[in-house]
Amino acid sequence: MSDTDSFIDEVTEEVRRDRLYGYVRRYGWIAAIVIVGIVGAAGFNEYRRAQAESNAQALGDAMLAALASNEDDARADALTGVTADTAEGAAILAFMTAGAQSQAGRADDAIQTLQPIAQSPELPLIYRQIATFKSLMLQSETQDADTRRQGFEALAVPGVRMRLLAEEQLALIDIETGNPDAAIARFQSIMDDAEATPGLQRRALQAMVALGGAPEATETAGE
Repeated sequence: MSDTDSFIDEVTEEVRRDRLYGYVRRYGWIAAIVIVGIVGAAGFNEYRRAQAESNAQALGDAMLAALASNEDDARADALTGVTADTAEGAAILAFMTAGAQSQAGRADDAIQTLQPIAQSPELPLIYRQIATFKSLMLQSETQDADTRRQGFEALAVPGVRMRLLAEEQLALIDIETGNPDAAIARFQSIMDDAEATPGLQRRALQAMVALGGAPEATETAGE
């Protein structure tokens, strides 16, 4: 390469460098804003994650402290005094509180605790379904069979995770209302269902035998 060519290359490189610096001086503020935005968003997301973890840990610690009492009433009252910062946290707290209230013989209080969770549009559907199921269970001695049947039938539909548990309760209502044949048919359906857990299948089998039914052999029934 000649000296002339080297000189031209150097000049060309200097022009490119000057042009680049010119762009930086003219538009560098845009890049700076973008960088600041990216760093700020990452920092904010990290803060939110840390805050959520801190709130969840605080809620867990508060619930554990409330459950430390040996008295059912005291545990229920202590849980009632705990607060949650998120809708999901409030749902979990309500389930714990309703359980303690139920153990203390305060079924009406437990139902009142679950009602807002069952009706909250802010919560995922599964939370509302669990709250509805638990509430119906608590009404077994105070609500008439037809009303409870309607509630469980609304849960015993395809796509609902509580479906088979609701079917089990419907079978028990069949027994309660003097229809053992319908109960046996429901229990057999539970045993034949591929989504039924071994524990649920065993309960269905035991109930069928107690009712004098003859369970049909299935691959899962004997597990």
